[in-house]
Amino acid sequence: MATERKSKKATISMLVEASEKNSAPAGAAMPPVLGEEQVVRAEPAQPTAVRRERQADQDNNDITILPVLRNNNMLVPGSALGQSFQDEYRRIKRPLLSNAVGRSSSLVDKGNLIMVTSSMPGEGKSFTATNLALSIAREKDVTVLLIDCDVARRGVSRLLGIEDRPGLVDLVDNDELTVADVLLTTDIPNFRVLAAGSHYDYVTELLASNRMASLVDEIAARYPDRIIIFDSPPLLATPETQVLATLVGQVVFVIETGKTPQSVVEDALEQLPEDKAIGIVLNKNEGASGKSGYYYGYYGSEHSDSSKS
Repeated sequence: MATERKSKKATISMLVEASEKNSAPAGAAMPPVLGEEQVVRAEPAQPTAVRRERQADQDNNDITILPVLRNNNMLVPGSALGQSFQDEYRRIKRPLLSNAVGRSSSLVDKGNLIMVTSSMPGEGKSFTATNLALSIAREKDVTVLLIDCDVARRGVSRLLGIEDRPGLVDLVDNDELTVADVLLTTDIPNFRVLAAGSHYDYVTELLASNRMASLVDEIAARYPDRIIIFDSPPLLATPETQVLATLVGQVVFVIETGKTPQSVVEDALEQLPEDKAIGIVLNKNEGASGKSGYYYGYYGSEHSDSSKS
């Protein structure tokens, strides 16, 4: 165990040192990136009045987010982002998809459940989670559900303009609500979203409840082709992320290049279960090409594959 921990720390040291050598000049900003969804669920025949009421509910859950994403310069048609940003997210998502529905899926339990987190606030995890979800939504054989689990900051909900919508907290706290009541269908193909929902004082206890675990299992099992991405709070800011980590199979850990000390990264990673497939995204990294971008590699010696832009 000591040898494994040492090996993992050496891996982080190598990644952070590489990022610092290639980091962008001070003040350089990297525009974030995104993608698309629609899933139709077959339902039994119902009386006309019931069908009309249900259709009204579905219409209320249809949202338009493409203009907002375009204005925020995310990875959608019409934004200012170039081909290189699309390619960077293609490199990031490929090993995740392999673990979720591809050749490596038998090796990773709950590989279609992916948590995105960071050490501290402000490292770009919500942008990364949204961009990753949108990039995966462009795949032909999968759909994506993005869940805002960062109830305090609501980064995804604010980004998409759905912070006033009922969402995760309401669903877990209210036994009378169903997933269909709060699931939002967007104008981007293959992309659905669940807002953070109402403010709540005991979020950690709520996320650790049996109902939360049951709901995650239900959402994951309902559509076998669905990838679920959880935008979680930073690891060192709250214990909520440790609870969420027990529910997923993969973790994407975002590090802002040139900002987050290696010791802080190591402290945060120590809080994650060792049985998870943990990938590292070095955000706002500038490589040999001279263009801002991302680095993606696995945390730990047991994974040897990585992608670098």
